[in-house]
Amino acid sequence: MSTVVETPDKAPEAQRPPRRAAFFRGRLLQIWTWLVIVWLCLPIAVMILFGFNDTQGRYNQSWQGFTLRWYRELFAIDDLTEALLNSLLIALLTMLIAGALGTLIGLALGRYRFRGSGLMNLVMFAAISCAEIIMGASLLSMFVTLAVQLGFWTIVVSHVMFSVSFVAVTVRARVMTLDRSLEEAARDLGASTWQTFRLVTLPMIFPGVLAGSLLAFALSIDDFVITNFTSGSTVTFPLWIWGATRVGIPPQVNVMGTLIFAAGVLLAVANAFGGRRRAQRG
Repeated sequence: MSTVVETPDKAPEAQRPPRRAAFFRGRLLQIWTWLVIVWLCLPIAVMILFGFNDTQGRYNQSWQGFTLRWYRELFAIDDLTEALLNSLLIALLTMLIAGALGTLIGLALGRYRFRGSGLMNLVMFAAISCAEIIMGASLLSMFVTLAVQLGFWTIVVSHVMFSVSFVAVTVRARVMTLDRSLEEAARDLGASTWQTFRLVTLPMIFPGVLAGSLLAFALSIDDFVITNFTSGSTVTFPLWIWGATRVGIPPQVNVMGTLIFAAGVLLAVANAFGGRRRAQRG
């Protein structure tokens, strides 16, 4: 008796995806991705390049030669330096205040269910999706109604108002992934509520807190629309650039923008390496 071994029918050649077509589709996707990245980075490259332009006139729009003069004369324009310091100080205060408030809000929304939590979530996402011109006009109306003088502190309050939601949402996403058993183990071992938060909860949510705080800093330092509504006589870096466009933007603006961009890249790289090291230790 002969044994018949059934073999599965091979798929027709027409039904198999050609390897060459799949290879070209993958290559095409990679090329398209790099083209998008280059397109997004092109304005930054132009800004960096024209920070070395040896311009002789008021307008820094055509390449006239290479020089390091503007890095040596970075703080030669007093008004521009003051505007940059205002932006950095406002962004730092916004990062600290919004980071603290957003962390507590995100911890409450991610950990507890209470009356009004749904409304709080709605308000958080509404603040994120709200157009800046609407928020700026509403904040201006509030300050005028309360007879608050516009200036440095109204800018800080406004920036905290629109950036606290980004921190809260980021921390909330981190809190919802926590292992509650670690906190319960700490309480069983005698740790108080504050010790449990400081030694267990905070280190676990710290990546979310740091990411949200840095996002608040970035949103604050380059904000123009809301700041323009609530600034009063205070001038920030974006407002100074907008005013200078009518008479000519000096090369120091490109240099300051390059330094701010470089600082952001360094922070991102440091955060990435820190996260990798934490993951390896974990």
